[in-house]
Parts: sequence; structure tokens; C-alpha cells
Amino acid sequence: MNAFVFESLPGRVVFGSGALDQLPQEIERLGARRALVLSTPQQQGLARDIAERIGERSAGIFPQAVMHVPVEVARQARAEAERLGADCVVAAGGGSTIGLGKAIALHSSLPILAIPTTYAGSEMTPIYGLTEAGLKRTGRDRRVLPRTVIYDPMLTLDLPPAMSITSGFNAIAHAVEALYAEEPNPITAMMAEDGIRALTRGMPAILKNPHDVTGRSDCLYGAWLCGSVLGTTGMAVHHKLCHVLGGTWNLPHAETHTVVLPHAVAYNYAAASLS
Repeated sequence: MNAFVFESLPGRVVFGSGALDQLPQEIERLGARRALVLSTPQQQGLARDIAERIGERSAGIFPQAVMHVPVEVARQARAEAERLGADCVVAAGGGSTIGLGKAIALHSSLPILAIPTTYAGSEMTPIYGLTEAGLKRTGRDRRVLPRTVIYDPMLTLDLPPAMSITSGFNAIAHAVEALYAEEPNPITAMMAEDGIRALTRGMPAILKNPHDVTGRSDCLYGAWLCGSVLGTTGMAVHHKLCHVLGGTWNLPHAETHTVVLPHAVAYNYAAASLS
């Protein structure tokens, strides 16, 4: 076997139907007393529910997360966290909301507790992105890696089937790229392959029945693995293209990944098959 380096990223994962019920204990485990809850404008209901669940430990809600994390929104969120004296961020939603939490943590080092409701996978990576004047810049920093992630398939039951499928392909793109990007190793390859299997098992089940909890669980499990491998390997042509396209023209993230994925795979196929 060829020599390799595998570096496991720290973090706690709580997985299962009804896992959101453990939120108060997980906030306490972090030692947080004033948690700022983040969401998109469309998911304010979920943000309010989370704030009620943690009771007096809630510092407030910032429901202004949007795609590609514009720097203006990031500044507003950081200012709100500082104004409220927040000592923790709870990011509930997809990649946009978790990305906003990372933008706060990047400058404040506040711990993030992530509650994903899509299959974006951002919650498992130390990768952040900020968009300014149509240019999206990404980076890696351990400060933005969520300390705790709660995966509750019940929170994904209302994710529309079309959005579920594009979000699933977004997750698959993470795993596919980990198989040919820089710094590959047999451990991440194993995780990537299992993540792809779980998603390709769960996505057809969701199309048949969007409320199929087993299908939702499979997809969320697959998204966890696919996000994890993206966080431990490098990014290559697929993600670079998607970041440029999305940041420049404000294209929908998951749909862009879905469209670009087969082209990136075809471009790399001959070279990747020799490795």
C-alpha cells in the first residue's frame, strides 16, 4: 500500500430521528449561555422553535442568511452576535446558514452548533466562503469547523423532492472530488464510496415518497460522509468551477453542482482511472 496521511477533524455528531430533542444538552455541553440562532428568512419558524427549545440560553435570532455569504450580511451577523453578547452560534438550515455561522466564527472564534436541513455537507468541513463584488473567495480555518452537528432526518421531511435531489448531487460531488483531488487516502476513499452508496440508495426512495424516513436517513448519513471527506482532502476542478460560477452570477448552489458534476467527472475520467 502506498504511504498516505489521514488527519481526522474534531467534532461531535448526534445522529437519528428526534435527535433535535438533545439540543439543550448539547448547548450545555458546549458551555454556552447565550446562543445566537441563525436561519434564512424562509426558515424563521425553525429558528423560533430552536430558540424556544434552548429557552434562557437563547440570545436571539438572526434570520438573514443568504446564498454565497455576502460580506455585507456576514458583517451584520457578526455585529449582531457582538451586540447580543453571544457565546455560541446555532446554525439551522443548509449551506447558506452554516456558511454564515462560519463567517461569524472566523473573526470571533465562537463555537458553532450546526443543525443541517439539507445535504450540503458544509457542517463537516473547515472550509468557508465569502462573496464580495461578485467574487467568491474560499479558505480553510479550524475555527469555522462546527463543534457539534445534530443530524435529525425528521427536519428534512419537508425538503421538496427536486431540492432534495440537487442537494444530494451536491453531496455526491464532494465525495467524487475526494476520490481524485489532492491528498487522497484509502480512508477517505472508503468514506466517499459509502457516502455515494447511501445517497444513491436514499434519493430514489425520496422521489417515490418524500416522507420516507429511511430514505431521508440514508441521504443525511451519506451527506455526513461526503462532507467529511471534502473537509480532509483538497478541492479540485469541480468545486473551483462551481465557486466561480455561483459567486459571480449568484447561481443556486446545489443546482450548479448538479449541472457541473458530470462534466467535471468526464474531464477527469481518463486521468483518475490511472491513479
